Amino acid sequence: MRDDARLGGAAGPEVAGGDGADMTRLLFVEDEPQLLRAMRITLRARGFEVRTALDGRHALSEAASCPPDLVILDLGLPDMDGVEVIQGLRAWTGVPIIVLSGRASGHDKVAALDAGADDYVTKPFSIDELLARVRAVTRRATSAESVTVVDLGRYRIDLGEKRISSRDSADADADADAGSGHEDPSATGGEDKPDGPRLTPTEWRLLEALVRHPGKLVSHQQLISQVWGPGVADDSSSLRLYINKLRRKLEPDPTRPRYLTTEPGLGYRYQP
Repeated sequence: MRDDARLGGAAGPEVAGGDGADMTRLLFVEDEPQLLRAMRITLRARGFEVRTALDGRHALSEAASCPPDLVILDLGLPDMDGVEVIQGLRAWTGVPIIVLSGRASGHDKVAALDAGADDYVTKPFSIDELLARVRAVTRRATSAESVTVVDLGRYRIDLGEKRISSRDSADADADADAGSGHEDPSATGGEDKPDGPRLTPTEWRLLEALVRHPGKLVSHQQLISQVWGPGVADDSSSLRLYINKLRRKLEPDPTRPRYLTTEPGLGYRYQP
């Protein structure tokens, strides 16, 4: 049953600390009042400052008047589609956006991600999963473009210098063991060494598009646009070919990728 009453924003958490320890201001957009109330209570209890909206226009107005640090957004809103809300926000802000929706089709997920969403959680959902996604997008939103050096398994990647070197074996082995459950047999000892694999310009652009956004799901079309340029047709086969080339050069086991992972039908992630 739909309640047409507006649920206004509220200041201050009921419990300090928790998942929103730095007083993250969160805008939660959902047209089901019962879910909205429940999530407002839950998120405040975890330390977030929560503001709410029941429809798209209210969401855009709320975001403009009190800019949030994070938006959680349903797609099925009564006055406009959630993708339009994402596009409206992206016209002026890079705030992280997590879609929380009952739409499970690949088409809806791709549309939301291509519009600028940072992640997509399908209903029904667990609060622990949602909070984990919140922590992930909040962490990576702070300095994605300032990232110049990234550790990927046994390699250290310098994006500015376009240089790949081998890492100290102890650090690389620890990462490989923690992430994939088996030792990396090709790690070598010693200090950083400039003996990593050579990448083509296209491979560098693709790698950079992923590692500058650790943990973020990047859609096929976003990657194609960033690597080959805007307006290029969606050529998933070429993208898949280059992802496989990167895996063969960088992954400890290319058949079981640990760092450059696939979201079937959606895109790829760099998992630190």
